[in-house]
Amino acid sequence: MNGLDPALHQPTRLTVLAFLSGCQEAEFSVVRDYCQVSDSVLSKTAASLETSGHLRARKGYVGKRPRTWLSATRQGRAALAAHLAALQELATAAEAAGSETDAEGGPGQG
Repeated sequence: MNGLDPALHQPTRLTVLAFLSGCQEAEFSVVRDYCQVSDSVLSKTAASLETSGHLRARKGYVGKRPRTWLSATRQGRAALAAHLAALQELATAAEAAGSETDAEGGPGQG
């Protein structure tokens, strides 16, 4: 499929980018909790998505505490939209093929 993005095949990367596409920016801990992963898993995932240009990480401080904020890049948002469209196209084609098989009395019929 043309629109499938290899960087988004892994479920955690897909989940992180999908979450970030719904907001301007999110604190690392919020993304971690939403995705239900450990700090180390999110850190590796964010690094991978940042390397591929899908995500931007910004470091700073709140008071004296270090914080990291994550955001989807324009490229990341476009890649996510194309990836989801390709998945939908694949699902639609599979559903149509299944309907044709059912109509012909193929596998799964009585």
